[in-house]
Amino acid sequence: MSVEQPLWRALAGYRVLTLCYAVTVFGYNYGAYERPVPGGVFLAFLAVWTFATLGKVSAADRCTPRFLAGDITIAVTGILISPLVDVHARVGPTLPSIWVAGAVLAFAIKGGWRWAAGASLIIGIANIVERGAFSRDTIHNILLVTVASIGIGYVVEVARASERTLAEALRIDAATRERERLARDIHDSVLQVLAMVQRRGTAIGGEAAELGRLAGEQEVALRALVSSGVVPEPRATSAAEVISTLSSTAEPATDARSDLRSLLAAQSGRGVTFVEPGAPVLLATGKAQELAAAVGAALDNVRKHAGEGAQAWVLLEDEPDAVLVTVRDDGPGIPAGRLAAAEAEGRMGVSLSIRGRLRELGGSAELVSIPGQGTEVELKVPKDD
Repeated sequence: MSVEQPLWRALAGYRVLTLCYAVTVFGYNYGAYERPVPGGVFLAFLAVWTFATLGKVSAADRCTPRFLAGDITIAVTGILISPLVDVHARVGPTLPSIWVAGAVLAFAIKGGWRWAAGASLIIGIANIVERGAFSRDTIHNILLVTVASIGIGYVVEVARASERTLAEALRIDAATRERERLARDIHDSVLQVLAMVQRRGTAIGGEAAELGRLAGEQEVALRALVSSGVVPEPRATSAAEVISTLSSTAEPATDARSDLRSLLAAQSGRGVTFVEPGAPVLLATGKAQELAAAVGAALDNVRKHAGEGAQAWVLLEDEPDAVLVTVRDDGPGIPAGRLAAAEAEGRMGVSLSIRGRLRELGGSAELVSIPGQGTEVELKVPKDD
């Protein structure tokens, strides 16, 4: 809801209350007026106008400049005809009394402090003309209305600017999340396929080597696009979707939940040892698939960087408030600074496929690597509420 919406509701209430006040003052002092009939006619018209235009002061798009012009015209008219009704100024307040401040506040909420200053100036001139001279009370009332309306107008402008800034920040955050998701999908599917084609083509030789070279060039170009934030719109089949296919053959989910053991067991095999608890580890299906995809990305890194002969272990632990998956290998480890350099080159296996996924799940991904002693990746995801 817009932060200025409560101001419009307050303005509508103010107009009704001040109308009641003006009518009460007129009725109480009816006998003191020299010509009460014109005053009664004006207040009757003012009452009809106030209630008929409540919808106009319910939102900024309904409060049109035409309505504002009519509103302030009625306020000025009421001020200027007051001497005709209260000839000897026995009562004091003008016929519309403090209702005129509502007209000025409408300008403030609609157009900001500049519109408020202009409307205050019009009302101030009308009050001076009505009095026929400057007086302490007149100047006091004019200053009070002017300061209040300008202050409210300024607050409205600041609120609108804050809303625009927040909307832009949310838009950028949503775009960043979508870009990271697409980048993960590209890394988990297209980039790995291109890298495999390049390796196999180079190994086979001949025409396949040329195909591998072209695949390598496309891999480099696509990594540059991913790292620079320009990600193509078409979405390739992601690792999460592959895991989803695997999960369809696993144990049926209970209340949209999946057993994480089944998803991780599908990734075990030669060189990968999976250790699981004896009881099912249930997570929301989408969360389980994303966590399994992150484990798959970690195992891909083991196969790619630790060598074909490396051994990997996947340990699944079911804690009271979270699920913990540890992926450890006996490879050569990761040299210091290598992850930052890989990210700069557009290789997003750790930053997006692993850490990005865990961040969106509300969890964490910790990586510990000692050169010569292997690498350990700890993935922690909070359980569903």
